[in-house]
Amino acid sequence: MLKQFFIICSGSDTDILAQCSKGEQNKYAGIGATVFFTAVMAFIAASYALYTVFNTLFTAVFFGLIWGLLIFNLDRYIVSTIKKTGNVIDELIQALPRIILAIIIAVVISKPLELKIFEKEINQVLLEQKNDLTLANKTQIASQFTPKITLLQNDILSLENDIKSKETEVNALYDTYIAEAEGTAGTKLLGKGPVYKEKREKHDAALAELQQLKTLNKTKIDAIETQISKLQEDYETQVTATQPIISNFDGLMARVNALSKLPWLPSLFIFMLFLAIETSPIFAKLLSPKAAYDFKLDDQETALKTIVLQNKNQREALLKTDYAINDRLYSDIENDEELYAYKRKKAREIMQLQTDAFYKQQKHVL
Repeated sequence: MLKQFFIICSGSDTDILAQCSKGEQNKYAGIGATVFFTAVMAFIAASYALYTVFNTLFTAVFFGLIWGLLIFNLDRYIVSTIKKTGNVIDELIQALPRIILAIIIAVVISKPLELKIFEKEINQVLLEQKNDLTLANKTQIASQFTPKITLLQNDILSLENDIKSKETEVNALYDTYIAEAEGTAGTKLLGKGPVYKEKREKHDAALAELQQLKTLNKTKIDAIETQISKLQEDYETQVTATQPIISNFDGLMARVNALSKLPWLPSLFIFMLFLAIETSPIFAKLLSPKAAYDFKLDDQETALKTIVLQNKNQREALLKTDYAINDRLYSDIENDEELYAYKRKKAREIMQLQTDAFYKQQKHVL
């Protein structure tokens, strides 16, 4: 039963093959088995590839099954349409388009399986790419916020410098009135005289201005720091919002690109393996000599072609004869006086009716 199933998979005529030897049947059973297992590999490869896209097992298996059946049908068609003619050049010419199609199918089947075989290495490449994308994403987002934060920090620094400048001025006034009181500078008179009081009042006024400036600048600094905190929160929010996009950067195209960054030789051998599997039924038929099945199939097709040609020739001869008979028939009745008189009578009646109808129409108009 399994042998019969593989023979059906080969696309051969089971009725003709049943009349052939066991060896001939085994050959086509082997070809059919190759077609079947190629379709199974196509189903597995497509299911895995679609699972990386949809992340749903049922959907991946469903569409993978459809893809496997499609590949099975294509392979079966490719093998069944190669006819043994005995002429190597003719056979290669008719097999060339099928070989090209087989190469395309081999690429489509092998690539998803390569992704699965080298999954760990691909994950490593994707991890490095994700890290690079994360750093680049943070840098890109920071470029939107850093200039604003820098300007605000410069404003804080400017306000702090104003306070420091005022403190320096107040300290200088303090040293001045203290030196005046000690008699080490200014009038150099020991004691708190009028000059001392004047300098002390100037210092106290500057000190009050300093306290007012600190209060005012602190309010401004607090407001600016609030803006900076808000910008930093927006930066973190945007980084957090965009990170899932980077984390999910492991789709089918990303994995194919990551696979291209790995050494090419293992991928080439896997592709060559599937290419050999996919083209093996074609080359098996090309390399095998013309055997009993091919002769019987050729005999059946030739017989059918002969019958079709005979029927076509008979129809053409029948049509030609019918034309000749019709020509003779109408030639014979061309000079028939009775037929002429009859047609003359009918033509006269038609003209009378046309005249009467025209008269009635004109009368109605007037």
